[in-house]
Amino acid sequence: MYDSDLSAEKWALIEHHFEPKDNRGAEPKHDKRIIVSAILYINKTGAQWRMLPKDFPPWQTVYHHYYHWNCRGVWEAAIDELNELYRKKTGKKATPSYGIVDSQSVKTVSYSEERGFDGGKKTKGRKRHIVVDS
Repeated sequence: MYDSDLSAEKWALIEHHFEPKDNRGAEPKHDKRIIVSAILYINKTGAQWRMLPKDFPPWQTVYHHYYHWNCRGVWEAAIDELNELYRKKTGKKATPSYGIVDSQSVKTVSYSEERGFDGGKKTKGRKRHIVVDS
C-alpha cells in the first residue's frame, strides 16, 4: 500500500469517469482503481514510468490508460467534479465568482534558453503567474 493509493470512498467519487459505459469487448485484465493509483504514484513520486513498482500493472498498460484518459479529457472532468464537490462542502458556490491574477518577474541566468524580457521592469528572465479564486 502506498500513500498515493485511493481509498474506497475516494474511488467512489471518481470511478464513473474511468469505468467504461458499456460492456462490449473482453473483460479488463486490471482493475481501473489500481491503474489510477499507479498513475497517482507516478505523479506523487516523480518516478519514471519504467520504474513503476511491480505491485502495479505493467508500466506500458498504466501509461496507455493515462495517455488515452488524458486525450479524452477524463482527468480534467474528474478534477473539475472534485473541485465542485469541495467548494460545495466548504460552503462556497460550485464555481468561483471571480479570480485574482498576480505575476512576478524572476531573473534567470544569462545562458538560459527560456527567457524573455519584461519591458515594464527591464528584466531578462521569466514571468510567473498565479490565479486565486474566490
